[in-house]
Amino acid sequence: MMRLNERLSQNPLIIFLIVMMIPIAGALFSELVMFDLPGGEVQQLVAFMTLTGLMSSLLSFAFYRLGILEWFRSLRWAIWMVIALLVLMIFLNVWVIARFTFIQAHYLTLTSVLLVFAGLSALTIGFFASKTMTDRLSKLRDATQALARRDFAVRLKISGNDEIAQLADTFNEMAQNLQEVEEQKRQLEQTRRDLTAWVSHDLRTPLASIRVMIEAMLDGVVEDDETVQRYLDNSRAEVEHLSHLIDDLFELAQLDVGHLKLNLQQASIRDLISDTLGSMAAKADQHSITLKGKVSDDVDMILMAPDKIQRVLTNLVDNAIKYAESGRSVTLRAWRSGDDVRIDIHNSGSFIPQDVLPRLFESFYRGEGSRMRGDDGARGTGLGLAIARGFIEAHDGRIWATSVESEGTTFSFTLPQ
Repeated sequence: MMRLNERLSQNPLIIFLIVMMIPIAGALFSELVMFDLPGGEVQQLVAFMTLTGLMSSLLSFAFYRLGILEWFRSLRWAIWMVIALLVLMIFLNVWVIARFTFIQAHYLTLTSVLLVFAGLSALTIGFFASKTMTDRLSKLRDATQALARRDFAVRLKISGNDEIAQLADTFNEMAQNLQEVEEQKRQLEQTRRDLTAWVSHDLRTPLASIRVMIEAMLDGVVEDDETVQRYLDNSRAEVEHLSHLIDDLFELAQLDVGHLKLNLQQASIRDLISDTLGSMAAKADQHSITLKGKVSDDVDMILMAPDKIQRVLTNLVDNAIKYAESGRSVTLRAWRSGDDVRIDIHNSGSFIPQDVLPRLFESFYRGEGSRMRGDDGARGTGLGLAIARGFIEAHDGRIWATSVESEGTTFSFTLPQ
């Protein structure tokens, strides 16, 4: 049906022929069925109807091609004018035919009166029918103007099932999308401001520390070898922190613009977990933390970027060790979960409030006290979990955290197998 409408709209000549033939054929059929006219009168009637039908069709086609209805400043008056022309054409055609066929004059007078009455009734009905449509279009115009003023909360009340109702529904969908885009833009702008403030703070702090320590050594305030060595070690730690911060910012920028390159290959998650436990063993021993690992036998080779997943595992295990209480354990577990491989990093000694969990994977988010140095002098950048989330989502996986006060905290992520 839609294809037929499109073809007709692209071929106005077909519309013209249909408009011309339908009224002639319909009227001729009714005359032959309802009236018993002599053959000569039938021929004259067909000739007259063909002539008037052709003239009416030509007139309507001229209106269409010349776009005369577009000259009106109001759609309501354009529709009303169309109805008036239709009434006029019907009146003239019927009146002439009636005069041609009726013999007695009072029948012609009666027909004329009835035609005038029907025409005025049609004009009244057409006026209010057009007003109904134009009122709905006026509401759409007002809503569009409100949208142009950046009032993205504006919505139209949908009534009916015609094209205007479909247009209103499309408008509401567009307004909803624009409102979501505006909200995302607002959030991105706020994030940009926060990012500037956070980066400024995280760059200023280590640079200030390095400057103070170097000036102390250059000015001779610190002269003994032990203090000089300690200042040098602290300066190196601050430089390493700056290096990690810059690397994290670079990777986060790649994730934000979608330019992260993944070297995908078939790799063993079992080997990655084993390597992670081995590399973090010394730090775990330093904090008196027991590391455990368990990989189910049904976990096979999976397609992934091993370096990125290794980074995620290392980051999550490092966080678990950092915030676990001395004497507790950190457990890595991997198993099949439907069509995915699921990895859990469970810390049995820490608890994260429920209102904090959704913010853990935000850039630069760090809980209370986490800005302070650890026992080893390290200080986090606040980007590790955000980068981990980006790496996992780039693999079409998902990452989340759960925490129960009596059981501890678990960071989980999945990878398609």
